[in-house]
Amino acid sequence: MTEALNDLLDLLDLERIEENIFRGRSRSAIVPRVFGGQVAAQALVAAGRTVPDGRTAHSLHAYFLRMGDPGAPIVYTVDRIRDGRSFTTRRVVAVQHGQPIFHLSASFQTYEEGLEHQADMPPAPDPETLPTAEEALPRYAHLFAHPSIAERMLEARQAVDLRYVDEPPYATAGEPRAPRSQVWFRTNGKLDGDDPLLHVCLATYVSDMTLLDSVLLAHGRGGWATGDVVGASLDHAMWFHRPFRADEWLLYDQQSPSSSGGRGLGQARIYTRDGRLAISVIQEGVVRVPHRD
Repeated sequence: MTEALNDLLDLLDLERIEENIFRGRSRSAIVPRVFGGQVAAQALVAAGRTVPDGRTAHSLHAYFLRMGDPGAPIVYTVDRIRDGRSFTTRRVVAVQHGQPIFHLSASFQTYEEGLEHQADMPPAPDPETLPTAEEALPRYAHLFAHPSIAERMLEARQAVDLRYVDEPPYATAGEPRAPRSQVWFRTNGKLDGDDPLLHVCLATYVSDMTLLDSVLLAHGRGGWATGDVVGASLDHAMWFHRPFRADEWLLYDQQSPSSSGGRGLGQARIYTRDGRLAISVIQEGVVRVPHRD
């Protein structure tokens, strides 16, 4: 296990303050605010630690309310909404400086048999044939708004091996493309144990990294890295369909059906390498073209 992955796991290991209150810290981010995937994953950890044994997360719905301060701790308060015979519901509010910055509702379920079908996995090349971030990002550093951005992106993604199938938005800025993007990802190292909460929380963390890429592609925008778009996550929803491991390759197939009103919508499916549909994801975010004087 790499040092970066150890640091990420430590970040997700929240401190319990009271029965339903937890405290988390932040890691350095690419931009001067708390990374949305981090706060979503930490909130899901807080919710999961109040759930009866044998119940795994099957969905979450979240709103990003305020920009988080990476220099201050985040307090997560869990409301135990319901414990039914099969389902458990939790609500989590993340607070900094006395104000809520994030709100999450999550549902957990005991395992049961049921009807089975799924959408087919789309074609994609083997992840080992694709360049790593360490190999690819230096090629694009000259396109970024600041020379340090490539280094900060590499630092922020050291715990995750994330590989683009096609060129990322910042590589082809100015050239509109079909609003679809694919990446393969897995943790940068093997994980000990089979705790399903850890794996869904790690997937939640990664899910906020690239989902709005497809919005940028439709308009030939490079994104925040090139300075031609200002963006932030607004809301995020995930459904966990089947078991998976975050330390094994997962295909993140993303597309955007719409952008309007300064917002863009991304929707995605995450498949295991052997073709099982593991997760569905939908996110809307602010996507604004900055005004130039």
